[in-house]
Amino acid sequence: MTYRPTETVFGPPWPAKIPSALYVLIAVAVVLLVVVAEMSPSSSTLYIYVVEKDVHRIIGARTLAGIVCLSSLAAVFRTGMRGVRVRGDGVEFRDVLSFGWPRVRRYRWAQIDCVVLDQPNSIALDLWDGSRSFLPAVGDRSGLEQVLETVATARAIPVRGGKGIDEIPESGEFDD
Repeated sequence: MTYRPTETVFGPPWPAKIPSALYVLIAVAVVLLVVVAEMSPSSSTLYIYVVEKDVHRIIGARTLAGIVCLSSLAAVFRTGMRGVRVRGDGVEFRDVLSFGWPRVRRYRWAQIDCVVLDQPNSIALDLWDGSRSFLPAVGDRSGLEQVLETVATARAIPVRGGKGIDEIPESGEFDD
């Protein structure tokens, strides 16, 4: 039987989460601004600008606040879906390309010829067709390196730049 690791997920690093967190803060500020404007006296400038002039706008203040709030939550979820997942049958990684277009790649263990861990900024997989695929940055790079090195050693996949492991843990595939 071949070694099948338990599924492990490595999320994006903290700096990748900062833009979506700022967007959530802006969305909360917009919602609070609309609530304060609706609760303020009818003679205040904020009430006049947000509530009374709302009749002449294409999108109302409440609708705009709701759209911004939902959009910020979608940005947080999209950011949270980035990262690398090491599964029993291979490696899956998700990243976001320009203009928010997602990219999902899955590689089976049989497709991987070598795991490259000695690069300073990224982890790479040399594939059976001669190409090299770079994994996106993750929050726990050392943990990902350890998991990839363990699986590669257990499956007799060459590792370049690893720290070396003493023993291969049981996969837990047949545990009840």
